[in-house]
Order: sequence, then C-alpha cells, then structure tokens
Amino acid sequence: MVSRREFLQSTGALVVAIALPACNQKDGAGAVLDAVGQVSLGKRIRIDAAGTVQLVLGKVELGQGIGTALAQIAAEELGVDIGRITLATVDTDYSPDESYTFSSISVQQSGPPVRRAAATGRQFLLQRAAQKLDVPATELSVADGDILIRGEPAGVDYWQLLAGKDFALTPADTGTLVPVSDYRVVGKPVQRLDIPGKVFGDASFLQDLRLPGMVHARVLRPPAERAQLTDFEAGPAASLPGVLKVVHDGNFVAVIAEREGQAQNAAAALKESINWTLANDLPDSEHVYHWLKTAASRSELVASRKSNSVADSETKTVAATYQRPYLAHASISPSAAVALFQDDKLTIWSHAQGMYPLRTAIAHTFGLELEQVRCIHQEAAGCYGHNGADDAACDVAALAMQLPGRPVRLQWERADEFAWEPYGSAMHIEARAELDGAGQVRSWDYDLWSCPHTSRPRNGKNAGHLIYAQHRSAALEIPPAASIPQPNGGADRNAVPLYAFENVKVNKHLVTDVPLRVSALRGLGAYANIFAIESFMDELALVAGQDPLAFRIGHLQDERALAVLNRLAEVSGWSDRPAPASGEGWGIGFARFKNLSSYVGIVFQLDVNQDNGAISLRRVTAVCDAGLVINPDGVRAQIEGGIVQSASWTLKEQLKFNESRIESRDWASYPILRFDEVPDIQVFLMPQNNQPSLGVGEAAQGPTAAAIANAVFHASGRRLRRLPLSPERFLNSEA
Repeated sequence: MVSRREFLQSTGALVVAIALPACNQKDGAGAVLDAVGQVSLGKRIRIDAAGTVQLVLGKVELGQGIGTALAQIAAEELGVDIGRITLATVDTDYSPDESYTFSSISVQQSGPPVRRAAATGRQFLLQRAAQKLDVPATELSVADGDILIRGEPAGVDYWQLLAGKDFALTPADTGTLVPVSDYRVVGKPVQRLDIPGKVFGDASFLQDLRLPGMVHARVLRPPAERAQLTDFEAGPAASLPGVLKVVHDGNFVAVIAEREGQAQNAAAALKESINWTLANDLPDSEHVYHWLKTAASRSELVASRKSNSVADSETKTVAATYQRPYLAHASISPSAAVALFQDDKLTIWSHAQGMYPLRTAIAHTFGLELEQVRCIHQEAAGCYGHNGADDAACDVAALAMQLPGRPVRLQWERADEFAWEPYGSAMHIEARAELDGAGQVRSWDYDLWSCPHTSRPRNGKNAGHLIYAQHRSAALEIPPAASIPQPNGGADRNAVPLYAFENVKVNKHLVTDVPLRVSALRGLGAYANIFAIESFMDELALVAGQDPLAFRIGHLQDERALAVLNRLAEVSGWSDRPAPASGEGWGIGFARFKNLSSYVGIVFQLDVNQDNGAISLRRVTAVCDAGLVINPDGVRAQIEGGIVQSASWTLKEQLKFNESRIESRDWASYPILRFDEVPDIQVFLMPQNNQPSLGVGEAAQGPTAAAIANAVFHASGRRLRRLPLSPERFLNSEA
C-alpha cells in the first residue's frame, strides 16, 4: 500500500490528478462519453520509471471485475500493454472520491474520467517527446510506451521522458481520445487482474490481513433486534488468559484478546453471564405479506399515463398477486474489519462498498474530524449489497479507540452475520390488466408494498443506521424510512413496465414502521418487480392466446429491446420448445435494468417432477445488450453470476423468523443453490460500440426469476406466484 506522500512525490512518476470536464469530441469514443453526461471526478494515474502504471481506483472492487475493465480503458488511452497496469485500492488518504460501488454503474461513472485522464497523460508525453525529438507531435504515436515517428521506433519511451520528475497536469490539459475503430484492448477478453493472487493463495482478502501487534475482538450481540441488556458480569471473561479488555457501553458488549481463540473463549464466557429482555414484536415470516399491507405506510404514485383512445367493449380483466420474502445477503465469509487508533488518527481496513461515505459516518459517530479518519478498502469474499461490512468497521473502530496503538481485528460469527445484517425487504405486489379483443393490453394497474431498500450510513445524518450507533448508551437516532426516486427507484425499481401500454398506473406503498433492518440487496426492488411483471406478461399471453415471446414483442417499441428478444428467440431455439405440461418447461424473462441500463433476455429450460415438486434446472440461454463492452468475459461472468444467484433466491432462499428473533442463522436454516444444481449457461452479447457502456451486475436477476416461474408453468400447468418456488409450494398450488 503506497502512502499519500509516496504516491504523489515518488521519483520518476507522472501523476495525473485531474478534475476533468465533459468531452465535446463528437467522433468515435467521444459519442460514447457525451452520453454519460457531465463528469468532474478526480482520477490518478501513476507511471513510474520502472515501466509500470498504477491506476488508483475510485470505486471499490467487489469481485465484479471493474478494476480490470478500468485498467483496459487506461491501457487503451495510454497506449501501453495491460500487463503494465497495477491497481491501487480505494484509500481516503489519496483516492478519488467516487462514493459507493453500487447500482451497476461503476464502468459508466468511472470509465469516462479514467479514459480522459489517460488520454491527457498520453498527449502530454507525446508533446514532451516532440520537443525532445524536434518533430511535430502529429507525426508521433505510441506502442506500449515506446514513441514512434511515422510508425518507426524513435528510441524514446515514456519512462525516459519522465526524467525522474513529477508532472502535475491541469484540467486544461485534456487529451484526444482513441477512436472506437482503433481499439486494441477495449472490447477484447482480458484475464481478471485479481484472479491469479486469489487462485494461488496470496493474502487477497481482508480476513487474511495481519498487522504487527494485532489483537483480536468479538462482539456479543443481543439475541434479537430491540432486545435490552438487563444483567451483565464482566469478571468471568475478563479473567481468562489473553483477555486485554471487556467493553460494555449500553447494549454494546465486546471483548479484546491477544489471540483469536482467546477472544472466542471470552465471548462464550460473556454469553453465560449476560441476560437480555426480548421485544417479541416481529411479524411471523410466513404471514409477513398481510402485515406489509396493513402496516403504516407512505403511498406514492410512481407512474401514470392515460390514453384518450376509445375503450374496447370486449375487454378481459386479469389480476394476480406476487410475493417475495425477506432475503439475506448470505455472504460466504462473515463480515470483518481491522482498525488502528494511533496519534489521534483512526485507520480502518474494510470491505464496505464505499470508503468515503464510511469515513463520514464513522467520523460523525465518534465525534472526529474527517482528517482523523482514514478508510482503506480491502476485498472480502462477500456480497453485492449492504451487508454487515459497515457495521463491522464501526464496531472495530469503537474497540480500537479503547486500545490505542494496537491494531484490532474483528471477525463476525456466522450466526451474527445472518441475524444482524440488513436484509432485502419482503414485497407484496398486486397487478391488474385489461386485454382488448385483439389481445393487446388496454390498461395496466400495479401496486407494491415494501419496506425501504436503503439504509446505508452514508453521512452524518445516516450514521444512526449503524448497529453500534444504535446500541451504545449515547445512541444515535435511527433515520426515517428513505425512498429512492425514479428512474433508479428502490422498492419501485423496474416497477414501471418498459412495454408500450396505453394506460398505466403504478403505486408504491412504502412501509415506514420497519420491523427488521433492511437495506440494499443486489437489484433492490427490481428482482421482485421484474418477477411479477414478466410472470404477469405470460399470464396475459395465455389469456390472449398468444405465444409469450411474440406477446412481448407486440408490446414493445424500444428497438434495442426488440433486437434482444429476436436474438433470444434465435439462439435459444424457442420455436422448437416442447408442448406444454410435458414435464419439460421453457420460460422467458426480459427487462432493461432500471429501464435505463443493460437489456437482458433469458430463456430457462428445466424439468419438474410433478410427484414431489422438485425443480431441476437444465439450461439457460441469455442475450445481453450492455452498450460498449469493455471486457466480454467480465460481462458474461456478471450475467452468469446474476443468473446463479437469482436461481438460488428463486428456488431456495427465504429468511425465517418468529415474533422474537431470526431463525435463519446458518446454511441449514438458510439453504442456497449448490454447485451440482447450477444449470448450463450460455450468454450471447450484442455489443453497441457507439453507445455508452451500461451496467450488467444486476440485470439478470429479475428475468431469471420470471423465466424459472414461467418454465415451471409451461412444464406443469401450475402457476407459482410466491417466492421461493419450493417443492412444498408447488404441491400446494393449483393446476
């Protein structure tokens, strides 16, 4: 890890640290960049004398491969081989502040400023070479850092041109971008830069981090939310070998010890000497949907359009209800963090999704100035969404401040990860439509009930979302339920249909009396809304007597959406699918994520055992239009990963709880899809090189759920509208 001084003042380095204006270039890549909008994000690129390039990320890497994609962009514009690029993680002491990695917008947000910063560096060096060689800069080009004169080696390279000095470039020093037609790295498959270290056992993950003098901690959580500590005795734990300190502040109880095992033993001893009073105020997980509809809520008209055309007297009305349970992030590795409080400065190593928002929330929680808090990102085998990472960082910050000068490592237990992470909210959806005599949708009415889908501790006002901030004696107020406006949306993400219906009304009912911690889970409300919309489209197609895919095409005007569906019909072999109710099911799901990002169409093939309700996934065909594709392998991996995760949600996952506590606390009580249950997956890309890059990380989840449900109906004649699609639910459904 480089320090700020090392980064900015290292000998023989070109540092690009620019707040870059929007590009006005209209040809090639310029057309792509203009579509992104105004950008003024700082980016830093370091070219050292040894012939390597360090790209400092503003978005954290969560395993989705954005570091590699951004490295491809930098390599393209700098004119160097991608093998020269190394990545520096997000560090609030020197990285650009690009807030969170979320909403599948990392390449969209970070790509343009990286591209411009790299182009600026290339042009600056070419101008320096022109001065040195006494030739016009227009006659020079670059190949892997070597300067060429009219295509021939000039005997000068980037590293010589630096001459052991630093160069600061201003926003005025903008560079000419490489045209899309000349791309040699962007758009090509590139091996992920982070994979070799993980495969060969390097200390890649936060859980592997070891610092000199590091000690270990455990937090003893209450057995349930809103439980209150009534009796506590620190003595039995404090006297155990290796225990350095027992911390008690309100409902926050923790222990710090020299070794990991000693911390675990002390936590077990504390558990025997502590008593809690439970609130017993949770709705039962099996009846949560009635609770959603009757709880206090805030209603909002999300979308409304009305046609003046004359109504058809032969309309048919169709209605259906769809439900999604509470879902856990179910991170493969429980949350962890490391912190050091030294010389009045708090340094935190965390796998949270935003280092700058985390720094602000931590500073507010502990009454520190921003300059006193440094947050450094390090990957964990975690998740996509707001899990326990921020909370673990705040926990360990509190403990490190109790033991200045010693790095403190905190590892959550598996049961605490399940019981205390923020969940994805349950949702209840009611859809109603009218079909005219020609089988066209005449009207569409859609109501959804949900808790909020964000509670990130992104600033001082939101720090009360942190568990520690709620449990300590001087507790911070929990902020009120937040709503994310359209077009991104939270609970209502993708609730507005992309289809060209004449009359549309979409209502959101945001539950404000929240019984469980909820926040961003991959896709937010899009997963449930697309499941509902695309399941309902199949139901409408059946009433209209039309093929489900043709029915969708007949209601679309978006040319790119139509192209995706036509390509999907071709590559999946849709016209050759078996007859209904044969036991072999084919189902389709389609959406444009947030109605402004990637288009994804999916066909699932599966088998249904009508005797026991078992659903066996066989084959998936997906087609994706993600605009300008930086790394095709990366895009395919994101679509594949989204399909697998969504299949797990759709077939297996449901958080279970009773009136007093969470019951899903391990993999037995919260099963996920196993390796031998993963279907064969084929992903076809439809690159649009003259269009902006579009996010893909959350684009496949909703279409996957609908495609599975539609395939189950095609195989069996049974329509399942409540997730997960378990064997029990199948057997209890009506044919």
